[in-house]
Amino acid sequence: MSKKRKIHSPEFKAKVSLAAIKGLKTTSELASQYQVHPTQISSWKKQAIDSLPETFKRGKLSSPPPNEQQLTAPLFEEIGRLKMELDWLKKKTAEFGEE
Repeated sequence: MSKKRKIHSPEFKAKVSLAAIKGLKTTSELASQYQVHPTQISSWKKQAIDSLPETFKRGKLSSPPPNEQQLTAPLFEEIGRLKMELDWLKKKTAEFGEE
């Protein structure tokens, strides 16, 4: 019978790799504490260290908040168009009712 592979959440991986980076415990101690193979901990630690510079780059991960006017302008245009359409429909239904 084969063992099923464990799938660890990103939060768990971050917690274990952060503990490995801190260096308060050895990799073997962390492996027994979190029940993960020491090679896996080393791999997660390396991935975490390699991805740290990307975290602090400007403009790559988070975009600036959109301008309020950019958000509302298309909405006001649609409101105006819908009002005109509603007025036209009211006028046509009134004309249809009179005939």
